[in-house]
Amino acid sequence: MGIEPHLSMRVGLANPPGQGYRYGICMTARNVFQRLDRLRTLLLPTELLIRAVQFHRLGGGLVTRCPRCAGFGLTVLTVLGFGAATSLSGAQNAPALTPDEENTVEVVRESGPAVVAVRVEVEAPQQLPWVQPGRREGGGSGFVIDGEGRIITNYHVVSPALESGTLDLLPGAVLTVSFLEGEGEEHSVRVQGANPDFDLALLELLGPEVAPTVTPLPLGDSDGVEAGQKTIAIGSPFGLHTSVTAGIVSAIERERPGLVGIEIPFIQTDAAINPGNSGGPLLNSRGEVIGINNAILASPGGAPAFVGVGFAVPSNLLRESLGALVEGGLSGIAVAVAELPDRPRLGLTVPLTVEDYPPALRERLGLPGTGLIVTNVSPGSPADEVGIEGPVEVAAFEGQIYPIGGDILTEVEGEPLRTALDLQRVVLERDAGDEVTLTVWRDGEERTVDVVLEVVGSPGSR
Repeated sequence: MGIEPHLSMRVGLANPPGQGYRYGICMTARNVFQRLDRLRTLLLPTELLIRAVQFHRLGGGLVTRCPRCAGFGLTVLTVLGFGAATSLSGAQNAPALTPDEENTVEVVRESGPAVVAVRVEVEAPQQLPWVQPGRREGGGSGFVIDGEGRIITNYHVVSPALESGTLDLLPGAVLTVSFLEGEGEEHSVRVQGANPDFDLALLELLGPEVAPTVTPLPLGDSDGVEAGQKTIAIGSPFGLHTSVTAGIVSAIERERPGLVGIEIPFIQTDAAINPGNSGGPLLNSRGEVIGINNAILASPGGAPAFVGVGFAVPSNLLRESLGALVEGGLSGIAVAVAELPDRPRLGLTVPLTVEDYPPALRERLGLPGTGLIVTNVSPGSPADEVGIEGPVEVAAFEGQIYPIGGDILTEVEGEPLRTALDLQRVVLERDAGDEVTLTVWRDGEERTVDVVLEVVGSPGSR
């Protein structure tokens, strides 16, 4: 579409029609506003946007001075038309972006290129002998984490394409990523490392030389995250590449079971997260990754859709796991537990924490502030040999039954115990014959015991 000839003659366009969407108009400063009003009348209803701003880039046009008129203080205006939705009066009165909006735009501009869409394709199970099996697709999001182009995503995004217990692709499976630059161009990847505990996986590009060069996203300190601070989520919900949502941190340390049942202190956010966002970054206002988007709280019985409650794996858990992910293979507690009964253990079960008990009951029993409730001890186990005991009775409180009278583990190696994961980490790093120092609370008194780990039968998982 071009400008009609009669318009060209009447307004004296400096560049003839047919050379694009930029046209210069010379006019004196004395009658500039009078001419602009007249120009707006002539060009409607095509709604050309005219901005008289010197030496600034505006959309596709550049505003400069006319070389012939520079000595007279005259201005060449850029006219941007054909599809511009703002009239002259709207352009003059349009509000500038707020500081918060400017920050969001800047973060997205800087971080967006490093966010990828992950696509998984596998052969669907054959339902009937005479029907050929089809293909099944899924996917999620991810982001570049280092200068080698390696990509972080959720383990649950890629696990459907993997052989059970390995990081090898299933026969016929396809695993690719695509970048914002060259969207639609897919790059094959392999899973270099995975930590099912925190639902993390590290992807390696099989052809990094043909992939776009992007700046890796920096990791923020998730321990410093506070409820109420700004969050920005970038990902590919429902396959919509590099979609952006913003919100706040709704809560921190939301202890919930992760992919393999191990408690994760999730960051809760109200930034919209939907199917396909899994594995993408949750960013703060500095563009740092404070979480890896992971799950949503869906309405009971409804299809997965965002209802204002999303969860992200804290970035410090990624930082803690990154070395093992780069080293390669499966890592984490869940993998170590899968090796049982060959691993040494304490021989006790601690499925509850002090914080699982109602505050009124904790106060009535005089329980410590934190700790793990011992509910079972294997006869002859290391825990049994040092005198650790389970509950002697139960208490009914507000319609629930709580074991009481047994031991509570409050510390391991001098560090407070808040979750069973704290204890698991220490035990699974040790070998048979190693000692583990526990602080044990019973009936208002604490004592310290040294437990020698052994390979024993299990009443639970520790």
